[in-house]
Amino acid sequence: MPEISPGTALRQLQQAQAGMKKARQALQLAKHDPSAAPKVLKLGWESLAQAHRLLAAIPLSAVTEPVLTRQLAVQRYATALVVRLRRIVRNEFAGADDDLGDDDTEF
Repeated sequence: MPEISPGTALRQLQQAQAGMKKARQALQLAKHDPSAAPKVLKLGWESLAQAHRLLAAIPLSAVTEPVLTRQLAVQRYATALVVRLRRIVRNEFAGADDDLGDDDTEF
């Protein structure tokens, strides 16, 4: 695995969160147009998978306090996305994005 710096790791984590943010924004489509649910589900799942690939690619040598803090934030964001995707699978569109408060804050 190639060595990366903590700064590169932070950029990768930001990239992962940005991809999931786009997917969460697309959830509004499923709420207003249930026929868009399969596309939104696919987009959400792909962004979630990409985020996990980026998280897993960070080597121990790049781990610092800011990297770990950002990783926690990204994982919380991923969990929130999984909850919303589960609602789509269950055809529970009413709550799909009601609490769409974006957790972009860093700890």
